[in-house]
Amino acid sequence: MKIRHNDIEINESDPFLNCKLERKQYAFVLTDIIKNFNEGFVLAIDNKWGTGKTTFVKMWKQHLNNNDYKTLYFNAWENDFEQDILVTLISELKELKTSKNEESFKKVINKAVPLAKSLALGVLKTQVEKHVGNEFVKEFINQTSSNVADGLQEQIEIYTRKKNSILEFKDSLNKFVSQTTESKPVVFIIDELDRCRPNYAVELLEQIKHLFSVPGIVFVLSIDKIQLGNAVRGVYGSDLIDANEYLRRFIDIEYSIPEPDTKLFCNYLYDYFQFDKFFSNEERLRYNVFQYDKSSFVDFIIALFHYGQLPLRVQEKIFAHARLALLLFVPNHYLIPSLFVLLMYLKIKHTEIYNSIKNSKYTLQGLIDDVEDVLPLNIQDKDLRKFIYTMVWLVQTYNNAKEYHLRENLIIKGEGDKEDKLAIKLKIDKSENNQELFKAVDYFRKSYNEMHEVGINHLIKKIELTEMIQMN
Repeated sequence: MKIRHNDIEINESDPFLNCKLERKQYAFVLTDIIKNFNEGFVLAIDNKWGTGKTTFVKMWKQHLNNNDYKTLYFNAWENDFEQDILVTLISELKELKTSKNEESFKKVINKAVPLAKSLALGVLKTQVEKHVGNEFVKEFINQTSSNVADGLQEQIEIYTRKKNSILEFKDSLNKFVSQTTESKPVVFIIDELDRCRPNYAVELLEQIKHLFSVPGIVFVLSIDKIQLGNAVRGVYGSDLIDANEYLRRFIDIEYSIPEPDTKLFCNYLYDYFQFDKFFSNEERLRYNVFQYDKSSFVDFIIALFHYGQLPLRVQEKIFAHARLALLLFVPNHYLIPSLFVLLMYLKIKHTEIYNSIKNSKYTLQGLIDDVEDVLPLNIQDKDLRKFIYTMVWLVQTYNNAKEYHLRENLIIKGEGDKEDKLAIKLKIDKSENNQELFKAVDYFRKSYNEMHEVGINHLIKKIELTEMIQMN
């Protein structure tokens, strides 16, 4: 049985064969963009962390290879220990070297020598204004020190040499690329840039812009633009920096991979982690009360992930830990599937709330309030009942875990002709006077069975993996 989600195998002849998110269509879209704008540009694939960008770009890379594109893949995060980015990027270009373009590649290296280890972060920004701009020159007109003039002349000469070196390097790179590929550009994919050290990320962007922006190379940046923007602000030491405007200088086209269908991905994870070994266990299915556990589990986890818009990696983590916890159930143990999923979600995403539940820190209303604050706000009517009943299970099992004399009443019995009323309130229940919540609590009260006596610690012990493994 698998307890972690491994990297998806990329089939060489059909790269998207094992893609469970139906993303092949987006590879065709991006390939068309490159095909129609092949002079060289920077494309950013902008999606949040954990949405499967790395898997997608690796599949797309193989798709491009199969369509006669020359491609390079560079994981920036794995290489941000390197001090000289220029050397690193040229080393990646070495993969394109053939007997046909070997001499051109040597010239690229030769022209890079004056630039390597001398291009400090930001050295190429507004150099003319810095050294010979109007205001700068006027300031020095009033100076009489020959030393100052000599210093200025030296700086101008240094800048001129660097500028010429840059032009010569780009010219040699252009020739190398033109000999590498004829009608199609080289596609240079840079992944995980937003996870790098801020200085490294910004310097890499600047070197791409100023040294590698030549016809015939398309750079693809796989990024979370918000996180990369934070890196930019960190480098320049101010939250006032307009990171979007800064990044716009480097990125020509932005593209976001559409969110995958939650149901599709959840069903895939359900099969991948072999949940049917638990839910379809013959010994467990002898008990009628467990007949609908599978559908309850799947329906609620799909709804929670859909409305919560959780990153794919978080979804994987919840599924993986849930599968591990199920090993601790014996065939006749109650699961209460939607509550089990909710507790797993809280443990992974909202640890403070989960720990307060585990340590019995809440009143019932306090528990409801804190959990509601982290539930999705956009739950549609067709799914609302699932969440209301799950919240009732939460407070019911939490209440059961208390000593009998400390338990709170969920319904206050009316005196005389007065009707019974709720002792708790639920914001997600938009019905008048929380009538849907009242129906759910009243159902629990009137349809008693032994499952209604289960305490929340029964599930928490399994989730915390504090018991022995019982089932596959």
